[in-house]
Amino acid sequence: MSGPTSELSSAQPQGAALTPLLSYAECSARERLAHLVDAGSFHEWLPPSERLTSPHLAQLGVPSAFDDGIAIGRARLAGRTVFVAAQEGAFMGGGVGEVHGAKLVGLLRRALRDPHGERPDAVVLLAESGGVRLHEANAGLIAVSEVMRALLDVRAAGIPVVVLIGGANGCFGGMGIVARCADHVVMSDIGRLAMSGPEVIEASHGVEEFDARDRALVWRTTGGKHRWLCGDCDALVDDDVAAFRAAAIVGLDAARPVTRELLETEHALLAARARLLDGATHGDGDGDDAVALWRRLGVGDAVRISDLDVDAVRALRTL
Repeated sequence: MSGPTSELSSAQPQGAALTPLLSYAECSARERLAHLVDAGSFHEWLPPSERLTSPHLAQLGVPSAFDDGIAIGRARLAGRTVFVAAQEGAFMGGGVGEVHGAKLVGLLRRALRDPHGERPDAVVLLAESGGVRLHEANAGLIAVSEVMRALLDVRAAGIPVVVLIGGANGCFGGMGIVARCADHVVMSDIGRLAMSGPEVIEASHGVEEFDARDRALVWRTTGGKHRWLCGDCDALVDDDVAAFRAAAIVGLDAARPVTRELLETEHALLAARARLLDGATHGDGDGDDAVALWRRLGVGDAVRISDLDVDAVRALRTL
């Protein structure tokens, strides 16, 4: 994957009400949208006033949200039309349920055939999710599969999909797969991206395999710096809304057609990564986690990655 971070400085915010060093992680979903897109340009579809709630949560007596934990709509970014969606991590960890997923699918399908004939320049997803809601089980799983199908349809139509990851809950489970289906992935150094979350791995394989309480280990193996060095994201930014906005603007022109050649390249990258770790064991002087992989990728100062700032880490990628 490409990493056009050198272009970020030229993509300065225009028109958005940005506060210097406003933490992306500490903002709510709607706060992120308000500061990320052009000021006053966000028009929400199916807002909380529509009272669109999950029927499954009500049956279980679980509190619901009038937007089911996601805001979707149309906006402008650097003067260009985008369709946007932002998951609210404060509601059920951003978990995907039937209604939540349906809103996201509807947004993606509307990008293909907007009733007003307005084709967006891109779809931007502000992802923050622990995956599927266990409360909704199969309905949530089906919703995630429909999101993936709709996202790939949007890409096939030549509309880039840009995913931003920097929320406190990370991007795990089904939404982790969704993110990797996108054209362009932007992460902050404190963002996290993976299929299985730390607690899931520990519950399935034991604390000896993965200690979810070891925060340094969690960030070494799922954090933005690790994903950048491994080629799993296209831009690494600081935890700052302005930085995310600049990276998103770059992503508006990042469409990559899904071809057989592209998929074969991705598979070759993964196979090469797995071979680099063949034979690695705990205590072999290299470690059996991200540090071992960084060293074998030729990354200098591998043991110091966690202490380096974003600019320094960006310069170390070898892929």
